[in-house]
Amino acid sequence: MKKHLTILTGASRGMGLGLAKQLLNADALLLCISRKSNNTLAQQAEDCDAELLQWQADLSDAAPVALRLGEWLAARRSDELASATLINNAGFISDLTPLRAGQLDDLARALRVGLEAPMLLCAAFLGTTQGWTTVPRKVLNISSGLGRRAMASSSAYCAAKAGMDHFTRCLALEENHVPNGAAVCSLAPGVIDTDMQVQLRSANATQFPDQDAFAALHEKGQLSSPADAARRLLAYLNRPDFGAEPVADVRA
Repeated sequence: MKKHLTILTGASRGMGLGLAKQLLNADALLLCISRKSNNTLAQQAEDCDAELLQWQADLSDAAPVALRLGEWLAARRSDELASATLINNAGFISDLTPLRAGQLDDLARALRVGLEAPMLLCAAFLGTTQGWTTVPRKVLNISSGLGRRAMASSSAYCAAKAGMDHFTRCLALEENHVPNGAAVCSLAPGVIDTDMQVQLRSANATQFPDQDAFAALHEKGQLSSPADAARRLLAYLNRPDFGAEPVADVRA
């Protein structure tokens, strides 16, 4: 049986964990890249006879991870695969303060995890698999509405997601000009009840003017669960027209 290969970052918790759980089945080859491994995923993979690999890596230093990914992909046999997909889900939001008060290492980490790592992993994935002429390939970059709407005290996160949107547009143009080009999309998932949302609604309102809006989303029950958000994202990924729009919103 041919395997559906998925490479997923940020899979150990939140929506990434929701995605990983729903991707695990008997025909799956799932490679998760996160700072920590997840024992629940390992047990689920064993129970459903899925092939799961968990690489522990810090994506704020993404070059060695991308190099390893390229080498690992080069060792795969494409005739054993039914499809190949990269999902860039990992992200990091720096302290919610005006840029002038930001910690430099914190700002740098947000940009490295949220923008540099997805670019490097896309380069490794697309470059190594370009010759897989019989394997459909996809790239799903998990973006945010904040890549399209500015918000005070979150400049690094907003900039990373805006950059993700725009480099995905560039990828789409590039892949449209090669045989068996990958379908690519930078997709906003909506508002989800994750640790990041806790950080947003718990922030100091004097430093983060939108704190009350995020607190209200939680109080009014307007946040999606990680599992529900993962289902919507995977449904979008499996649409026949995936990639027709390089930048999209799952709610549209």
